[in-house]
Parts: sequence; structure tokens; C-alpha cells
Amino acid sequence: MKIAVLSGKGGTGKTTVSTNLAAAMGIAYVDFDVEEPNGHIFLKPRNLEETDVNIMTPVIDHEKCTLCNICVETCQFNALANTGKKILVFEDLCHGCGACSLACPEEAISEYPRKIGVLYEGTYDESGFYSGKMALNEPMAGPIITEIKRRIPKGTDHIVDCSPGTSCNVVKGVDGADYAIMVTEPSVFGLHDLKLAVELVEEMTIPMGIVINRSNEYDHLIEDYARESNLRILGKIPFSKQAARIYSEGRLLSEDPQIAGIFDSIKATVLEEVSHAVSHS
Repeated sequence: MKIAVLSGKGGTGKTTVSTNLAAAMGIAYVDFDVEEPNGHIFLKPRNLEETDVNIMTPVIDHEKCTLCNICVETCQFNALANTGKKILVFEDLCHGCGACSLACPEEAISEYPRKIGVLYEGTYDESGFYSGKMALNEPMAGPIITEIKRRIPKGTDHIVDCSPGTSCNVVKGVDGADYAIMVTEPSVFGLHDLKLAVELVEEMTIPMGIVINRSNEYDHLIEDYARESNLRILGKIPFSKQAARIYSEGRLLSEDPQIAGIFDSIKATVLEEVSHAVSHS
């Protein structure tokens, strides 16, 4: 079972829902928000192992290079440029596909591993913890997310804390999910970004439901949209000083007896939804 948690923008409460629900369900937590991972703050994983993530980056042997321009024409990411005197490599644009090296007729291109981030593997309670972090100034999260996915043992039930927004990194996180949880807040901006995320998941034909975070008197904005879109409200997390205090201390909201019941209810509803989705797939 794979459950993806996402929203149309950052700061909505994805990690709050992801960490608390993973703990309530007793399943692995996977943090794909590698630009700014923070699940570890709340789950406090143990026995963390770090592994570098590298991509192969081209190096031009200018003595062999004849400036034929084949490598430049082959690169789909504009990572190579011909100045007329030599071939320049823009490492930040390189996706490490190796096409330029294969295409070079003079064998003037070799490759070296360039570090773009770090993976973290460990445990929290009795469940797995998987995360990653991009290196400073690196623009691409995709290869790190792909490597995290490879580390999750096959058949492991897990919750994925996706990147914010609706980028290709979110697509990587949602891909293959049995169910998606859309986290939103009851505001005009929250509704706007929720709609974007819903459109994405609909395109991927994955069943989904909505969790309203910081629930207040404007919940009707989300409830009306959910009704019109035939989407289920899975639960509501209150907008309260107590919840804010617990969060600011780096603790799970479910540690509070009153809020714990909310996540137990969300857990039961999600399991019901997943079971229904799987049986009809």
C-alpha cells in the first residue's frame, strides 16, 4: 500500500498529515520533499545511514574534440554549448543521461560522478524512515527522489510526503500510489491550489480524498468544492493554539489526546478508501 500526501502549495500541512498518519498507521514514512525535508523533526528517526547521490557529468577532452557539434545537438537539456573554440559544459543543466558521451564519434567525452545530494535511511518506532536532501545550489531533485524510491523494499506499506506544488517531482511521488490525500486550508488561496493538485491526480487516475488543515469558519469553501467534485472530506485538523504549540516543539499532534482521535478517524477513513480503491482497480 502506497499513500501519497500532497497539496498545491507549500506550508499547507502535508508533513503534519504525513508524519502523524504514518505514525498512527505504523507504516514507513518517505519524505520526497528533498529541497526542504522536515519529517525527521517530528518522527525523530534512529540509526540513520547517509548515502551520497551522484549523477554522471561529462568532461570534454579538448585535445580529442573536433568541435563537430554532435554532442551539443544530442543533448536535450542544453547542458552543452559550442563557442567555436571549445565545448562548454553547464553542470547545473546536466541530467546525467550519458547521451553526449555515447554520441561523440571521437570518444572525447568521459564522465565523473558529481554529488547532488544525500539519502537518509533509518527507523522510527518500528517502521522505516526514508528521506533525502539536495546539495546546496543544486537545481534537480528528480534523481534524488528516484534513488529514494529504489531504497524502499518491495511490498512495504508507506506514506509519501510529496514536494509542494504540482511539479514533475510531485508526479514522481504520486506515481504508483494506491490513494492520494490532498491537504488544504480553508481559504481562497488554499482552494485555488487544491484545484491544481486535484487536476494533476485526476490525470493520473488515482483515487483521492481531502484533509482540511487549520479548520475554521471558512471550511465551507473546501466543503462546497468537495461536494461539487465528488471528493470525500477525510477529516479536519483544528486551527488551535494547542496544535500550534505542539507543532512548534517538533512533536506529533497525535501526542495530544484530543487531536489523536482525529488522526485515528482519518486513518480508519483512509484505510476504508484504499480498500475500496484496490478492490475496484
